[in-house]
Amino acid sequence: MGKNLIQQRRGKGSPTFRAPSFRYAGRAGYIKYTEEESTEGTITDIIHSAGHSAPLARVKFKDGEECLVMASLGARVGDSVYYGLKVEPKDGNTTILQNIPEGTLVYNIENMPGDGGKFARASGTFAKISVKTPEKVTIELPSKKQREFNPRCRATIGIIAGGGRLEKPLVKAGNNYHKFEAKNKMYPHVCALSMNAVDHPFGGSRSSKKGKPMIAPRNAPPGRKVGLLRPKQSGRKK
Repeated sequence: MGKNLIQQRRGKGSPTFRAPSFRYAGRAGYIKYTEEESTEGTITDIIHSAGHSAPLARVKFKDGEECLVMASLGARVGDSVYYGLKVEPKDGNTTILQNIPEGTLVYNIENMPGDGGKFARASGTFAKISVKTPEKVTIELPSKKQREFNPRCRATIGIIAGGGRLEKPLVKAGNNYHKFEAKNKMYPHVCALSMNAVDHPFGGSRSSKKGKPMIAPRNAPPGRKVGLLRPKQSGRKK
C-alpha cells in the first residue's frame, strides 16, 4: 500500500507547508538594466527580512525609483551607491563584470544580463573574479567552484553584511526549530526507520531493525518508490 511521504505532502502546495512570503520585505535585486554610464542612489534604510539571511538596504535613486539590495559590509544609512556601466570599483557600487578588475570580491552576480542577481547572495558570502576575457568572465564562487559568466552580467563590489550570523551557537534544538519555522523549512529531518508505519514504508514499531528491504520493488507505485535503486541483475553472471 502506498504511503503519503512528508516530501509528497510538502510538495502538494497546501497552506500548511507554504512559506510565509507575506512577511518578506520584497524581492532583493537590481533596477532595470540601464545603458547609462552612472546612476547615483542613496541608502535610505537598512531593514531585516525573514526571507533573507542578510540585511537589506533600501536604495532610492534621483529619478524616484526604489529597490531593495543586499547590504554590503560597512554600509550605512545616507551612503551613496552608484549603478551603471562605468562606476568606481568601490564597495556597494554595481556595474557589469567586464568593468570590474581581476581579483575583486563581488556578490549578487547575475546569471543572465538583467535577471537581478542569482549567485553569492547569502550573508557574509562573496565571490572572486579570477580570469577575464572579451567573451567570458570566470568567477570563483563561495563553494570554490569556477563558473563562467557573460561579461554583461552585473555584480556588486564588496562582501555581503551579516557575516557573523553563524558564529552564535544555537545551544539547543528548540532554537534551531524556531529558526527554520520562520521560513517554514522542514526541520527536523527524521530517519525513515524511526517513523510510524503509516508515514513511511520503512516505518514501524521495531525502529532498531529494518522491517523491509531497502530496495524498492520493480513495479512499486509512486508512494512506494523509496530506498535504493533496484539493480538490473543480482548474483553471478552465467
